[in-house]
Amino acid sequence: MTPSETHLVFIPSYNTGSRLLETVREVLVYWQPVWVVVDGSTDGSERAVVELARTEQGLRVIVVPSNGGKGLAVLTGAEAAQREGFTHALVMDADGQHPADRIGAFMQASQSAPAALVLGRPVFGPEAPALRLKGRQLSVNLVRWEIFGSGIDDPLFGFRVYPLAPLVHVLRSTRGGRRYDFDPEAAVRLFWAGTPTLNLPASCRYLSREEGGVSHFRYVRDNVRMVWLHTRLITELVLWRWFGLWRLRRLMSS
Repeated sequence: MTPSETHLVFIPSYNTGSRLLETVREVLVYWQPVWVVVDGSTDGSERAVVELARTEQGLRVIVVPSNGGKGLAVLTGAEAAQREGFTHALVMDADGQHPADRIGAFMQASQSAPAALVLGRPVFGPEAPALRLKGRQLSVNLVRWEIFGSGIDDPLFGFRVYPLAPLVHVLRSTRGGRRYDFDPEAAVRLFWAGTPTLNLPASCRYLSREEGGVSHFRYVRDNVRMVWLHTRLITELVLWRWFGLWRLRRLMSS
């Protein structure tokens, strides 16, 4: 496989256990280069990946000494990638939920429309927790209100290709979007900034503990964080973003 000079895969990881190495090996089959951003892990899961990187030229590991959240890990990787001339990154989870076999299709879509944010539209299996799906629908509805309609089919699904320059710009413009709120905040702010969107289907697996599944989702903490996120976005929209968004929608429909 010839490594891409413009598009790479980011895998942020925090205490992912043995799934991290399995995910990295699978991704390397479909795309190179692959960068793993280890976000202050304390379980030693990065050791096997660091060892693999000694012999695998398509793999790089960035170790962040303390846990700062997914958004900060992606920002760290994005800025490093920009310095090396990359323009786009597909971000995916380290725990095996996201489909490595869809990387090529998403990258191709991004290469055909380099200005666009290529978003995954999740296709869930029967094992997906019903409570999580109901909460997800609430976020979908709120984001549709925050962008005045369609364009972001699922704000929480983290399998997506970002154009790096706009992503870094919007993350640097806010203090939010650093932890569980990263995926929806990044998508909404990129939309507000005029970044076009493409939505493509991709499967999403919820792995059991027996399969090595790891979840850092905390029901109360992370739902409070999401409430605060949407409160911030709606307040900003109502106070000063609405006119620019209205004009953007007018341009999109013309």
